[in-house]
Amino acid sequence: MREKRSLLWFKNELRLQDNEILFRAAAKASFVLPVYIIDPAQFQPKKFRFPKTGYYRAKFLIESLTDLKTALQGRGADLHVYIGRAEEIIPQLVRQLNLSVVYASQETGSEELYIQNAIDLQLKKLGVSLELYWQNTLYHVDDIPWPIQRLPDTFTNFRKELEQESQVRKNFPIPEIAYQQEIASHVIPTLQDLGFSPQPTDARSAIEFKGGEQKAKERMQEYFWEKDLLRTYKETRNELLGPDYSSKFSAWLSLGCISPRTIYEEVKRYEQERIKNDSTYWLIFELMWRDYFRFASKKYGSKIFQHNGLRNKTLISNNNVDLFEKWRIGETGVDFIDANMKELLYSGFMSNRGRQNVASFLTKDYKVDWTWGAAWFESQLIDYDVSSNWLNWAYIAGVGNDPREDRYFNTESQVRKYDPKGEYSRHWLAGKADVLKHAPESNIIS
Repeated sequence: MREKRSLLWFKNELRLQDNEILFRAAAKASFVLPVYIIDPAQFQPKKFRFPKTGYYRAKFLIESLTDLKTALQGRGADLHVYIGRAEEIIPQLVRQLNLSVVYASQETGSEELYIQNAIDLQLKKLGVSLELYWQNTLYHVDDIPWPIQRLPDTFTNFRKELEQESQVRKNFPIPEIAYQQEIASHVIPTLQDLGFSPQPTDARSAIEFKGGEQKAKERMQEYFWEKDLLRTYKETRNELLGPDYSSKFSAWLSLGCISPRTIYEEVKRYEQERIKNDSTYWLIFELMWRDYFRFASKKYGSKIFQHNGLRNKTLISNNNVDLFEKWRIGETGVDFIDANMKELLYSGFMSNRGRQNVASFLTKDYKVDWTWGAAWFESQLIDYDVSSNWLNWAYIAGVGNDPREDRYFNTESQVRKYDPKGEYSRHWLAGKADVLKHAPESNIIS
């Protein structure tokens, strides 16, 4: 019998399908209050005067929340969006509504864990439990072959043993939600409420990302079934131009608008109905890379944000703000680097190949502190994921999970291989002076 009155704390699982906290809350509670909390501090200028969450991330978040709210309302529920600090709002709601349990996803990031632990401590004082469930990886943390502190130091060893020893769990179905309207609905803030001015979509953008579970499923349907692009994913994934050289799932994965397991199940269906080849495997391979970074962030904690990284390796950086600024706005004078940085600045996206090159250029050519670049990516990337972003940067900088010493991307050789005709560079550098005049003020260091 369901007697618990519960709060369902949404964070980075903004979906209904394959959402364990939603499934557990619906099964155990007679009353469920779905809540999302926006901390305004995330949108305020920080180091170098840009916010942790910039315009593109904020826009995608609002679209994803709007989609989730609509989906819940279609099932007789609602999403209540609050602005403030979670460690203040959640205990207040628990007291106000006489709730007995809070459901949430487990965290790995140090800041997120700090908030989670602070809330847990307050709830214990109220006699209320915080039930945490592991989500948003392909493989469940309880199913990997090692305790987290013995996670292999290289991805290859991780992948080989994982594939031999572990299985991907099944999706959770969408449940019926026991919801009662006891408090007034809370509206989702606008971009203006968060301090941003609306910006037109740059016509050079490869794809216009729209947040939400519905858009994630539409993209999967288009990429797999309508355009049949999965069969060539491995061959095209290092390209630079257009919407379809890669899946672009990372944006929706970053906020949990779709789960890795949902994508995995669709890949398996595609293999049965269309073709099974290196490309279908390679998409799963990339999901395993994402898992590896998530598990590594759990293992190493706050070390993933530190200049010396996982290896505690001494790096010599000049910390030249002028060089960082040239890199950040795409004014280094190296066309391939500048084109990639313009794409990030004006669309919130960059290819994986581009990310590796610009990170190598900043850290190896300019010798600027890698954490500065990681912070700019955190602000700008629509598909920002704390584990993948910071550990990828540490990897390129030489202080992460890279078995090779001093990995370096030679820009000239990369251009010859991936942009031999200069099409990508011309695409993003065309009219760059005029575009720069209209760069969003909130994204420019002053």
